[in-house]
Amino acid sequence: MAKRYEKVSEDVRRRIESGEYSPGDRLPAETALAAEYKVSLPTMRQALAALQTEGLIEKRHGRGNFVRKQRQRAERSNLRHQWEKNRARADLKERSSTGATELDTGLSIKQLAFHAQYERIQAPEELATALGVEPGTAVLKRTYRTRSTNEDEPLNVARSYIPYELAEQNPDLLDESQEPWPGGTMNQLHTVGVEVDRVEEVITARPPTGEEVEELGLMAGVSVMDVRKTLYDISGRIVEVADVVLPGDRYAVKCVTTLERW
Repeated sequence: MAKRYEKVSEDVRRRIESGEYSPGDRLPAETALAAEYKVSLPTMRQALAALQTEGLIEKRHGRGNFVRKQRQRAERSNLRHQWEKNRARADLKERSSTGATELDTGLSIKQLAFHAQYERIQAPEELATALGVEPGTAVLKRTYRTRSTNEDEPLNVARSYIPYELAEQNPDLLDESQEPWPGGTMNQLHTVGVEVDRVEEVITARPPTGEEVEELGLMAGVSVMDVRKTLYDISGRIVEVADVVLPGDRYAVKCVTTLERW
């Protein structure tokens, strides 16, 4: 049986979804809502806290509760990897027309703002193990943040690691000003003679760090998903390891498995 605060939050949610309360609107005072729903103030606050956790409302200190503008949603499917590989050898016009983030979000290139930061690092032990290299090996670390032009926070934060000796075979791959790169990592690797054979992804959920809460604009109670992506070439060599942080209130992860026919 639903608890009293759950019934209240369900009705307030209905009123938001119906448009009675629009994005940006301030909700009635907590005392007024408690009186309207004939519940105690602690119960009303519990109901509002549940809606805040869902990302439907936000509490502004000293001002009250406001309906939150819905954030850009995205769906990340494992089919994206074959889609990227299919485009790796396409001409520049086709590769420049759209990218993986546009595929995930349904937004156009003009609706996205992209930022990339490159640096050369020495692989610490955990990263070296993941890449199959010796600790201290030179690695190109690339940090990507992409956001909707209508929002301030990035859709996700991705950190990519490629053995430096591989990336330096094409000097353009060391230049962050070349980003966003038409065709993404699959095409970048193709320029140095690498064909990606398989992609492994391990997805885990966890509470966000304080830095992630601020950078990703997360509400209280929202988790993040960590994606550890590993790319192998046709010889079985690891050519990239990437860590992607997906906000739980933005992303759905869709896994599609095609089965061989009998």
